[in-house]
Amino acid sequence: MNTAIILGAGQGTRMNSNIAKVLHKVGNKSLLQHVIDSSKPIVDSVNVIVGHNSNSVKNETIGQEINWVQQKEQLGTGHAVQQAIPYIDEGSLCLILYGDVPLIKTQTLQKLASRAEPSGFSLLSVMMENPYGYGRIIRDSKNSILSIVEQKDASKDELQIREINTGIMAIKGTLLIKYLKELEPNNSQGELYLTDIVEKAVKDNVNIASFICESPTEVMGINDKTQLSEAERVYQQDKANNLMLEGLTIMDPKRFDCRGNLNFGNDCVIDVNVVFEGDNSLGNNVLISPNCIIKDSKIGDNSNILPNSIIDNAVIGSNTSIGPFARIRPETKIGNHSKIGNFVEVKKSSIQNNSKVSHLSYIGDSKIGTDVNVGAGVITCNYDGVNKFQTEIKDGAFIGSNSQLVAPVVIGKNATIGAGSTITQNTPDDKLTLSRNKQSTISKWKRPLKK
Repeated sequence: MNTAIILGAGQGTRMNSNIAKVLHKVGNKSLLQHVIDSSKPIVDSVNVIVGHNSNSVKNETIGQEINWVQQKEQLGTGHAVQQAIPYIDEGSLCLILYGDVPLIKTQTLQKLASRAEPSGFSLLSVMMENPYGYGRIIRDSKNSILSIVEQKDASKDELQIREINTGIMAIKGTLLIKYLKELEPNNSQGELYLTDIVEKAVKDNVNIASFICESPTEVMGINDKTQLSEAERVYQQDKANNLMLEGLTIMDPKRFDCRGNLNFGNDCVIDVNVVFEGDNSLGNNVLISPNCIIKDSKIGDNSNILPNSIIDNAVIGSNTSIGPFARIRPETKIGNHSKIGNFVEVKKSSIQNNSKVSHLSYIGDSKIGTDVNVGAGVITCNYDGVNKFQTEIKDGAFIGSNSQLVAPVVIGKNATIGAGSTITQNTPDDKLTLSRNKQSTISKWKRPLKK
């Protein structure tokens, strides 16, 4: 049985934010959630130590099986883990993790846990070119771990050591409980250091295994907004590399963001500055042009999303073109071989196959059939200030430019609406309907002159 103990009680003053540090996001997922997700595949239970803004931290993870442990005073990492003693099974292997170290991988934790099997204790360390600020791993002449010395307590020689403690460890419950109870504040900060259990284990002749993490970025902690942005780029670069290995063409991985999950078919191309959010699915041969945002949407085969378009919680059919500068809002479904052109907004509407809304239009709460052509500047007037109503445009209809369709209204099959009309009543099939004042010219009119 394995259990995770995640430290997430710190205030994070260097973030200069009212938001709890562990709730800041990388890849649109909180730092804490990253750690939870990495540990869950290899543990049976998750304990999270909370303190500052504890209610907001708990609310962020509603619906997940997490045991919340309150740390009323922040008196060091050792003190934090002490709060979890009532929930530690003596026979379990405990993974000590940190809610502000979001890039840790499940595979790394698996290796760390396996190293702990013989003795019941293993540490995760990493080699750093500039280890300033981190606790150093102290080893003896046989390369066995002796202790961990924090930066502020280290001697001049100890500060030259490049192997640093990540704070992440795997330890048997019996050992952890024993050493937690023996901790004392023997340091310049007057805190209980979790790292002191290493020296205590060595005195008991416990052979502490170690696993050196290959990548320093995987164990980087987030303490300020600069480090948060660095973690975001590392995360996105890693995401892009994995997607490219699976066959996705990304024109510039440094200008790519996937803040969720992306499924795709063959020969999809993603141009620069595209952002994916939530769960998205692309068919085969889909092109996403620069500066688009795609959120919780599905896009069919051979469709093109042209520059500067936003698609949010929508379904786009196959062989369809969207944009440029189009906005497709939630609960919209666009059919196959259709076109939504520049500066068109579509909201909570269905547009069937072979229909076109080419430019400068607003389509809201509408049901549009097949082979419909909507001209420039057409507006479905769906809102009376209190309620919303539906516009239905039947198959084959043609809506002339600069028309307003005042819902609720039905445009008949193969009907034509003359340009510049305001339609307030249902129109018949196969007929031309228009509403215009008779054009007139005022012969005695003169253009006003500036006084």
